[in-house]
Amino acid sequence: MKTKLLFLVSFFSFILSFSQIKITGKVTFKNRGVSEVNVTLKDTYDGATTDLQGNFSFETSEKGSHILTFVHPKYNDIEKTILIADQDVLINAELKEQINEIDAVVVSAGSIEASDKKRATALLTPIDIYTTAGADGQISSALNYLPGVQKVGETEGLFVRGGTGTESKIFMDGSLINNYFSNSVPGIAGRDRFNTSLFKGNIFSSGGYSALYGQALSGALMLESVDLPDQTSYDFGVSPIFVNGSFQKLSDSKNSSFGVSAGYSNLNLMQKIFNFNTDFINAPQGFNGDANFRIKTKSGGFLKYYGMFDSNTMGVKTESLEPDYDFALVHLKGKNTYHNLSFRQKFGKYLLNAGTSYSYNQSDLKFSTETDDAESSKSQVLNDGNYVNFKAVVDRKINKISALRGGFELNYANEKLKFGEINKKYRDLISSAFMETDLGFSNHLSAKIGVRAENSSYLNQTNIAPRLALAYRLAKDWTTSFAYGLFFQNPESKYINSSARLGFQQSQHFIFQVQRSTEGRSLRFEAFYKKYDDLIKTQNMIPSAGQNQQVQTAFSNSGNGFAKGLELFWRDKKTMENIDYWISYSFLDSKRDFLNYPVSLKPNFASEHTLSVVAKRFIPKWKTGVNLSYTYAKGRPYYDIITQNDKNIIRNEGQLKDYNALNLSVNYLPNLGKKDAKAFTIFVLSVSNILGTKNVYGYNFSQNGNRSSTVVPPVNTFVFVGMFISFGVDKTQDAINNNL
Repeated sequence: MKTKLLFLVSFFSFILSFSQIKITGKVTFKNRGVSEVNVTLKDTYDGATTDLQGNFSFETSEKGSHILTFVHPKYNDIEKTILIADQDVLINAELKEQINEIDAVVVSAGSIEASDKKRATALLTPIDIYTTAGADGQISSALNYLPGVQKVGETEGLFVRGGTGTESKIFMDGSLINNYFSNSVPGIAGRDRFNTSLFKGNIFSSGGYSALYGQALSGALMLESVDLPDQTSYDFGVSPIFVNGSFQKLSDSKNSSFGVSAGYSNLNLMQKIFNFNTDFINAPQGFNGDANFRIKTKSGGFLKYYGMFDSNTMGVKTESLEPDYDFALVHLKGKNTYHNLSFRQKFGKYLLNAGTSYSYNQSDLKFSTETDDAESSKSQVLNDGNYVNFKAVVDRKINKISALRGGFELNYANEKLKFGEINKKYRDLISSAFMETDLGFSNHLSAKIGVRAENSSYLNQTNIAPRLALAYRLAKDWTTSFAYGLFFQNPESKYINSSARLGFQQSQHFIFQVQRSTEGRSLRFEAFYKKYDDLIKTQNMIPSAGQNQQVQTAFSNSGNGFAKGLELFWRDKKTMENIDYWISYSFLDSKRDFLNYPVSLKPNFASEHTLSVVAKRFIPKWKTGVNLSYTYAKGRPYYDIITQNDKNIIRNEGQLKDYNALNLSVNYLPNLGKKDAKAFTIFVLSVSNILGTKNVYGYNFSQNGNRSSTVVPPVNTFVFVGMFISFGVDKTQDAINNNL
């Protein structure tokens, strides 16, 4: 009996072992084994997980045709049909990477984005701008602390990588903003007209920007306005310089809102307190106001309107460099209005972004001289301009990280210039069409390819501008990008002479970038080369009223130039508790033969070395934020260029002293943590150039070249004190969180 039982057990064991079939194989991605892949027979409990080399092995008693599945969170699922008979099965699988928006590499050469999508490496969000010492709450001033932007204090504009301030354009919700800066007098930079809190995000491109934008040789700043506010709020601000108030009303359905604001500024009191370098016979003052509404459609679209106006006046008196009179005087009256209407709506697989804007700007400058308290030699420079922009873009997703977009744009300008006996009229319609595609080949490789075509009715010419950018992930946190683009821009209307046959100015950009981004830290290295062709050449015209009224008239497109350099940016929010700091450095080698330059020269707005350091610390115990910034810039060149015998010659030249400025700002938040409070207050103290360094921006020369005067900031050290109250919305916690 025992022998029979042993025989039966052995027999059934043999049969059972015989029925077990072994399934083995290897799972790879680009010829490398992949671990942690779940391999299972579908609708059974049989399966295994791959080892470090990607190998797997398991046994099954199933028979017949079955589906073998391969599952890993970073790769696409694979299903393979196998036939299980009486022999072991060997089967291998080659995985395909699962492409998604979170893991995909993004082209970033030449650009820095600050938005909800880029919180990990976001730069220059509204809170960043408000809490950067020395930025004065202005977007353009805060950009000076990023690599690629030159520190130029005597005139407004973004001077990017060897380009003039007019070679960078600013857009709001896709539409061009003409006259982003306020009107001003020679030697004093205009300020931002737009409130920083109006925008929720921005993309700053110092080169190689998208085909959706044009008419800029050097760079582009794309601003995105806020959608709906979180709730109804009322805001009030007061300081020795200005007073303003605003409100935003959110509807009960939370699908629409409207708001208005108004403000008045006057520098008269501060001029009496501080020792100004500039003699303001009429202190700068201005009125401004704006209105907006926002509507969210039932299908998720958005209609947004923003309109604003401002007016400003000032008068400046300077000691004359000419022997015929004692002082030179200039009076300014400026007016501006801007309206922007944008619409965003998805139609099936297509997304439509359309917008239009209108702006009007008038700058009235009156020049005169003064001798023995009597004015004489009066003259006027009156600029008057109307501008209309319309743009429509249709975007279609191809897959999760690929898209195709295209559209058209119209830019109309109608300008008038009156200068003594000179009367200029300029009308131009620039019609543009563009197409661009984002191609995501994998999570490690992507490309952006685009082309833009423009036609100018004034120049009677058409251009075609290709754009290309590539990005590749080198390692987990390391990416590299390359960008190339051809860019065109019309000559500035103030230089245009009706007798000159002019064409587009153009530049080519080559940009290479390496970037490492981790939570709380960002490191960027960028190298670039820019080649300029067909730049405008001019000659000087000097009417009898004096050197302050010197104008230049274009006569050819024979100018050229180049700019090349290296840039480094490091930001760290993680290493030190409650401290956020960044360091940026730019090296720039640039030369140009343009405007009235007699030969190829280093531009007078280009500094060879620029270093900026920004540090922010919030102290919870004191409810106080302390912010420091420092900027160093190698001294820029200066030139005294005159026209003699129909030729431009350099009469005087040299190099300015190095620029240095240390700035401090302190923000006190007394209502921190009081969530049930009805009003939230922020006190601000800001000191620019706290060490009182006497910086110089340039020189003015007399007509004979024997006398000169320095161009300097209106004041060496400036102190601002202000109080801001918000009723209804606690904005202090946002400020604190973004500071950490």
